[in-house]
Amino acid sequence: MMRSDHKYPPLETDRVYLVPLTQEHAEEVYKHFSDPEITEFMDIEPCKDIEEAKEIVKFHEKDLGCRWGLFHKNTDKFIGTCGYHCLELGEIRKAEIGFDLVKQEWGKGLMRETVLVLLEYGFVEMSLDYIEATVEQANKRSQALLERLGFHKSEELRDHLYYYTITKNDVTQFIRAQIPM
Repeated sequence: MMRSDHKYPPLETDRVYLVPLTQEHAEEVYKHFSDPEITEFMDIEPCKDIEEAKEIVKFHEKDLGCRWGLFHKNTDKFIGTCGYHCLELGEIRKAEIGFDLVKQEWGKGLMRETVLVLLEYGFVEMSLDYIEATVEQANKRSQALLERLGFHKSEELRDHLYYYTITKNDVTQFIRAQIPM
């Protein structure tokens, strides 16, 4: 059972390492979230100064979930963030996943491999029953990614957003479908 003082570990993929965000990352967060194309489909405005970035990091440090900074293994450059929020640990355990990536890395499959690692962590280490994502109608890239990963899209919009969900069983079926027999 996860507690409010749970410490999230660093994670990694073949090409990306993930580190829980701290105030040490405020400058990178500021540069990243000051780009209007990055925040276009998020529920935040572009950062106007470093103080706003520090507040974003502080919010995630206090949250029961976790936001990881993404760093490219080849260059050690900050390339985005991802993580869990809206964590509910009652009878049904669920969380909402979110992610963003610098424009220079779009279309290279980095977020796909990152989200797969997060799904594994969420279902195995956090014992989640399901994971959801909310996506704006115009955010076709995120919709395509979630659908490629096996998330199920809700039939109707809620608050002008598409809701996606995935269960541990969905991920197991997805992984089996990827392995040639």
